[in-house]
Amino acid sequence: MSTDATRNPESGSTDTIRVDFEPVGRRGPCRSGLSVLGCAQSLGVGLSAICGGRGTCGRCRVVLINGNLTPPTDIERSLFSVEELASGLRLACQAVPLSDCVIHVPEDSLSSAQRIQIEGLQLLSGKDPPLAEHRVTASPPTLHDVRSDADRLLTALEETSSAGCDKLDLETTRALSPILRSQDWTVQVTLRGSELVAVGPWPSPTLGLAVDLGTTKLAAYLLDYATGATLAARGAMNPQLRFGEDVVARLSHVLTTGNGAAELSAAAVGAINDLVIELCGDADVDPARVLEAVIVGNTAMHHLLLGLPVEQLSRAPYVPSVSDALDIKARELQIRIGPAACIHFPPVIAGFVGSDHVAALLATNAHMTEEPLLVVDIGTNTEVCLAVNHRLTSASCASGPAFEGGHIRDGMRAASGAIEHVQIDGDEVRLQVVENAEPAGICGSGILDALAELTAHGVVDKGGRLKREHPRVRNDGRSPEFVLVTEEERAGKAALSVTQGDIRQLQLAKAAIATGIQALLEHEGMEARQLSSVIVAGAFGTYIDVRSAITVGMLPDLPLERFSQVGNAAGAGAKMALSSVSQREQARALARRAGYLELATSPGFMKRFVDNTALAPF
Repeated sequence: MSTDATRNPESGSTDTIRVDFEPVGRRGPCRSGLSVLGCAQSLGVGLSAICGGRGTCGRCRVVLINGNLTPPTDIERSLFSVEELASGLRLACQAVPLSDCVIHVPEDSLSSAQRIQIEGLQLLSGKDPPLAEHRVTASPPTLHDVRSDADRLLTALEETSSAGCDKLDLETTRALSPILRSQDWTVQVTLRGSELVAVGPWPSPTLGLAVDLGTTKLAAYLLDYATGATLAARGAMNPQLRFGEDVVARLSHVLTTGNGAAELSAAAVGAINDLVIELCGDADVDPARVLEAVIVGNTAMHHLLLGLPVEQLSRAPYVPSVSDALDIKARELQIRIGPAACIHFPPVIAGFVGSDHVAALLATNAHMTEEPLLVVDIGTNTEVCLAVNHRLTSASCASGPAFEGGHIRDGMRAASGAIEHVQIDGDEVRLQVVENAEPAGICGSGILDALAELTAHGVVDKGGRLKREHPRVRNDGRSPEFVLVTEEERAGKAALSVTQGDIRQLQLAKAAIATGIQALLEHEGMEARQLSSVIVAGAFGTYIDVRSAITVGMLPDLPLERFSQVGNAAGAGAKMALSSVSQREQARALARRAGYLELATSPGFMKRFVDNTALAPF
């Protein structure tokens, strides 16, 4: 069924109808007779539809909220249950609006670029924020009242509110006198607990910064304390990559060079400062109004940013220098936000399970579950947590940078031009490319899709060997490769391919994750089928096709309805901690509860790992 010329079989009319796509916030008139997918494309909604609207990929799932669509097609009835269809679930390429409609678009039906865009819509309503603002009018000094400016301000604060202040930040105190006079003695006072951290015009925005400092990428969010809204969200590559692609290489750099620790800390600080400038530019606010921050990361990222010793972290038994939560003035780390701003670092669990994992568990409510739950936070370092009977046990899997496009010949991050989904139909290869741009490389979700498709169609055997019988398999003089985009299709540029070496890298990465999951299950005496749900988190985990991950044996072979993809749970948990003191306490309690399983010491680890390199469901 065509996505741009599907006619309304009942009306044949060329009138327009209005379609509202939520939560993307795109709405407008569409030509009557277009499918929902065609309407989405005309309004700039990035729906995933790798099969070109034939209904064979099943990716363009939407839910009708209001209005009327054509009856379900045979394709939809074969894909969805009666109950699902009754709830409004449809394929956008098969459904044609018969009236004005409101359509809900699940995040996993969106292209990568648009999923990132709607991330900023989340609202947080912390009932106990770490910062409190007060409008205060102080009396000006006279010859008969020569109290200090600070004394008269704090006295007025105590008289007009129940808040008390017994600590003055030096930087805030330095600015206090000129601000009081420029504002005619009526100002906004911001307290952090009982500490004065800002004095400014009334009213002034009070902003917070949440950062997920990943091994490969950073994600940062700017929040408004008054509304709980995420004003802006940005991502960036971690500049520490130049010192090594994984934490082991970076720790080695610190231990073998005289100024390695300072270099790595400065690189992270520089990246955070750049993101602050970009975020505040996006929201048109002053970075000085960012008065609180939360930074999460794995234990190595945490230690390197803070300049903590890492020698004990790099050798067995891999012990953190400190594991409890920390509160550090931003200026001590040279992070350029409010002069008196404080940065909260949530606790870490173990040498290779850090505060990013604690934040992810907080965001997914893993500690609250009654049923067996698995959380898989996929990244260069993948953390896995099994929650059973209110017990939390975590493990760290060295999955490496393959899922971020690293060590993949034509790999790239999920930016414009990245192949993010692949479908093979005989000799034909269908691709979905980020922003529908010309293919420039392949990102993690695309390479996983390609491997699953090659496995399912017998082009790659269980051991990971490319078979040369397929017309798109060729030998480039070094090793076999499967061509996704030919030189001709790229107007003379080099072909884009999945190589035998790429497949080996993916086998190692997916085996690390599968082994971690199996070790945790065995530790609890469980089988995968007993899991009630599996939460897949992380930037890469957001965009993968779970079916592909099951096909190659990266995730357990369970019904799809048991899986949920939640995006950057670590970033979400950091925002929760930013907005609420009680959430910070919850994170500390969670970290104390969580057990840690060292995979290298689990029985049969190496044999299980080797077995898991096989491309088959487990």
